[in-house]
Amino acid sequence: MEVLRPQLIRIGGRIYRKNPIQEQTYQHEEEDEDFYQGFVECAEEPCDGYEVVQTQQGFQSTVKAPSLLYKHIVGKRGDTKKKLEVETKTSISIPKPGQEGEIVITGQHRSGVISARTRIDVLLLTFRRKQPFTHFLSFFLNEVEVQERFLKFQEEVLEKCSMDHGVDSTIFQNPKKLHLTIGMLVLLSEQEIQQTCEMLKQCKEEFIDDIAGGKPLEVEMEGIEYMNDDPGMVDVLYAKVHMKDGSNRLQELVDRVLERFQASGLIVKEWTSVKLHATVMNTLLRKDPNAEGRYNIHTADGKYIFKERESFDGRNILKVSLSLHFLSENRIVQIRVHFSVKPFFLPSSL
Repeated sequence: MEVLRPQLIRIGGRIYRKNPIQEQTYQHEEEDEDFYQGFVECAEEPCDGYEVVQTQQGFQSTVKAPSLLYKHIVGKRGDTKKKLEVETKTSISIPKPGQEGEIVITGQHRSGVISARTRIDVLLLTFRRKQPFTHFLSFFLNEVEVQERFLKFQEEVLEKCSMDHGVDSTIFQNPKKLHLTIGMLVLLSEQEIQQTCEMLKQCKEEFIDDIAGGKPLEVEMEGIEYMNDDPGMVDVLYAKVHMKDGSNRLQELVDRVLERFQASGLIVKEWTSVKLHATVMNTLLRKDPNAEGRYNIHTADGKYIFKERESFDGRNILKVSLSLHFLSENRIVQIRVHFSVKPFFLPSSL
């Protein structure tokens, strides 16, 4: 971690800094207690943006969270919850495992309730980021003609470049799944999936229709490029996409959708603009035909690991002048102006 650029967590209108000493890999639930001790300093300042109501017992605030994250608030043998209650002088009620509901914080002092709420939000956000992606937002580009041209592209690459390191049929995208990815999501409950759908409807009503003019957007798919710096060690090869009329409407549209989802916390803010591309080859597909981008997975014993991948040599693919035949005859694709929210790696509990 770079000291001058620490990780920032945005909660309730305030920004909290994660100190370098907290950057550890927490692989087991039993380590939640140590994590709690490390994050207290960055969450110490209470946030006034929370809704706190006064009751006969004092003050109360509620937190909505998926049941999959309850265990991180409870901690090993309930130690994390106990520490929170003692240090903030509050009582915290958490639904039983497997039951959806709200975490209820009650205390005699408003400041204590807000402090507990802030710390719980930090815990929830941190462990949400450790979950594998479950869904993604996308535009589909799987028109029949595009699929046919893509299959010809795949055939040509395998014919001319199959002897190159790492190049084989398993790393090509499924032609029926050609798409533009807008963002990756971690949706851990049916309520969060519904919230995502409602947010997409709001985006459509507020700005998508205006930007698109109520018509499909015509885009051109032309040229291929690779994600990393070394063409001899490529993990993702993609087709470049831009508006046929030369405008920036598609980029503006997807950036505004990304901004809306980042503000809601459903997408972690790692960039301010979407890099529009249609993946045609991806080394993650070598072992998992349903893979979509880089993501971490969890094992049966609770460890979090990054999926291994074997890069391929893309230099000859980039040199083959006919390698864009699947795009050249008809490069124009009409994008219907609605997004798809698709699952691709669902936790077993969903």
